[in-house]
Formats: sequence, C-alpha cells, structure tokens
Amino acid sequence: MIGRLRGVLAEVEQDHCLLDCMGVGYVVACGARTLGRLPAPGDEATLHIHSQWSEDAGPRLYGFLTRDERRAFTTMLAIQGVGPKAALGVLDVLPPGELASAVAREDKAAVARANGVGPKLALRIVTELKGKSLGEASFTPTAPGVHIEPAAAPVPSLTGEAVSALLGLGMPEVNARRAVDQALIRLGDEADLSAVIRAALQELGR
Repeated sequence: MIGRLRGVLAEVEQDHCLLDCMGVGYVVACGARTLGRLPAPGDEATLHIHSQWSEDAGPRLYGFLTRDERRAFTTMLAIQGVGPKAALGVLDVLPPGELASAVAREDKAAVARANGVGPKLALRIVTELKGKSLGEASFTPTAPGVHIEPAAAPVPSLTGEAVSALLGLGMPEVNARRAVDQALIRLGDEADLSAVIRAALQELGR
C-alpha cells in the first residue's frame, strides 16, 4: 500500500494531479485546497497518500500535503455516509485544526459549508468525530454539565481574503489559490491585500 509519493509534479487538473516518480506517473486525487498549494508543474512535490481499492474503479490514490490532513480524511471515511468526495470537501473548507474547533463547538453549520455535505451529514460528522485523535488536532467531547465558550472566529488571513476576492471575480478556486500563492512568493507576507490581488491577477493573465 502506498503511503507517500515524492516526485516531479507533471500536471495539475481540476480534481487531481499527476506525479512523476522515477518515470512512473501516478494520478492522485486531491481537494481544491491541496491543489492550490502545490508547487508549479516541473517542481518536486511530496504527497501523503491514502490508497483505496474498489472493484468498480480499481485502485485510487488520494493525496495530502500533511499527515494530519490524511488522518482527518481517513477518519471521516469511517463515518457512515461519508465518501471520499465529501471528506475532501470538508477539508477544503476546514483544515484539520479548524475542523477540530468546529467539532468542539458542535458547529455543524461550518461543516455543512462543504460541497456535498448537507445538514444531516454535517451533524453526523460532528457527532462521530468527538473524541477522535487527529495528530496535533484532536476532537474532545464535552463532559455533561460542562460549558465551553465558543471559540472566537478566526481572523481572515491575507491569503484567504485575496482568494475570496478572486473567487468573487469568477475565478476557479484552484487557479485563484495558486495565483495568490505565487503572488505572495513574489511580494512577501508583508504586502497589502490590494497589491497581492493585483499580482495574482497578473499571474492569472500569463
């Protein structure tokens, strides 16, 4: 079973990438958030892999940039009604740490923002993830009679705001994230939002 792949990133498509490992090309399914953080084609990339086999589709590889993302994915797959598409959708809107916070707050609405996840499935995910370990992030159940104050809403990051602005212009999320990442590499983290958006639009226009 494949647990990790390291090679040259050959192609990036809408829902997968092609990783060339010593002349063998592996098609790896990825979420939009992962695809948006990959390096440019031609550069080396490392993906943590979850392998799945089905009689209909044969072997299928799912790739993640961190072990925690892979662990969250495999943990969600054990929940009834959660398939790979829904699990990837959840991780697109809630990275492992934010997912853990949503579970602690019993915030099913945050989970339901994922594509393909309705309110009932979001409730099941929140309920069944309580007490599950996720590497550095863990899902801690609330003891009866114990009140936990809801966590403060996270402050939007520069990357998130820039990506949201591009999405508002109708850009595909994968392209928007990649363009913003490239803009930040050029400008640095101290750049202001407007400069990042301008630079990202230049990247998209190339």
